[in-house]
Amino acid sequence: MITPAITIAALLLLAPYLGSAFLARYLEDAAKPFPTAARLLSPALLCVPYLLVAYSSGTLRWGWLALYALLPVAVSILLWQARRADPGQLGTWRDFLVLAVLGLAVDLRWFEPAWPEHFAVFDKILLLDVGIYGFLVLRQLDGVGFDLRLHWRDVGIGLRECALYSPIAIALGLGLGFLHWHTHLSAPLLQFPGAFVLTFFFVALPEELFLRGWLQNLLERRLGKHKALLLTAAIFGLSHFNKRAVHFNWRYVLLAALAGIFYGRAWRQERRLGASAITHAAVDTIWSFWLR
Repeated sequence: MITPAITIAALLLLAPYLGSAFLARYLEDAAKPFPTAARLLSPALLCVPYLLVAYSSGTLRWGWLALYALLPVAVSILLWQARRADPGQLGTWRDFLVLAVLGLAVDLRWFEPAWPEHFAVFDKILLLDVGIYGFLVLRQLDGVGFDLRLHWRDVGIGLRECALYSPIAIALGLGLGFLHWHTHLSAPLLQFPGAFVLTFFFVALPEELFLRGWLQNLLERRLGKHKALLLTAAIFGLSHFNKRAVHFNWRYVLLAALAGIFYGRAWRQERRLGASAITHAAVDTIWSFWLR
């Protein structure tokens, strides 16, 4: 049941996510006048959406509330230290520790039991907000490309990479028995734009921000473009090991890793997440409509 408290919680979670996608520079500048202690402690307010949802649904647990208050502060402190220790932005153990914790928490669903049924997406967006504040406002990592003022070139690059990947994925997926054509190929095309938009904002863009904007971006500075592309794609593939299977789903891992190469290429060309998110959303939407 959607209550006013849950609606407010959703808006509080979406505000940092979408606001930073359009007003990144403004948010960075707005935080500068505040004392360091305030900038490091203010992310504790990200526990408020959990408090609203859990209290209104009768599932409030003080341990989870403490986690959602303390984890954002810990991430902020680590990334603030990383900025001071690494002004050249080559990446430090703190950066990769934060990425490992946030990535594993989402992929392995560590914190989803905190939420009522059907509200697990709130956890994903909350953790994304933690990363956005840490990397954007405190770490001020450059070259991320988190800008939703899309250009036609973003669309062209994104659709080109989707067109290059699709025949490979379809041939390999059908050959491995992983993909299957739907019985009815004439799925309502009027539903496709809506499904694409939802996938873009709530699946593709969050994953691309994490994997390309933060992880591949940092790895490039250590390993070079080609190795960073392949390693990030492999990590993306491995993040699907437990999807649609009880045990290690190597077919899904293989196809996802190959997809990650094309997503990474789309981001790398102009260093814009809009392009790779378009590729990602197009692939996922086509798959869910006709090939699942």
